[in-house]
Amino acid sequence: QVQLVESGGGLVQPGGSLTLSCAASGFMFSTYLMFWVRQAPGKGLEWVSKIKPAGDTTYYADSVKDRFTISRDNAKNTLNLQMNSLKSEDTAVYYCTNLINYWGKGTLVTVSK
Repeated sequence: QVQLVESGGGLVQPGGSLTLSCAASGFMFSTYLMFWVRQAPGKGLEWVSKIKPAGDTTYYADSVKDRFTISRDNAKNTLNLQMNSLKSEDTAVYYCTNLINYWGKGTLVTVSK
């Protein structure tokens, strides 16, 4: 059974940091390009970051570039997103996905005073 389980969300003040994790199981995680995608309240899905299967190449949306860092551990089947200098506009549900057929249920990040 395929599972993607996100964790690490929560309430943080502007300028703060959070690290999201995604535990993958039931599929060949190490062979997939993996993504973090988010959905802000009342808005559509927004691609945040992606990482190649080997973990050697990463990409970021302009809105998070230089603040977020994506990484993966293929030995542990985990995907991570280090988020620094958080802004109110980063408030969203964050999803771990391969954008083909596997999605987690998401973890809520709220950036507020």
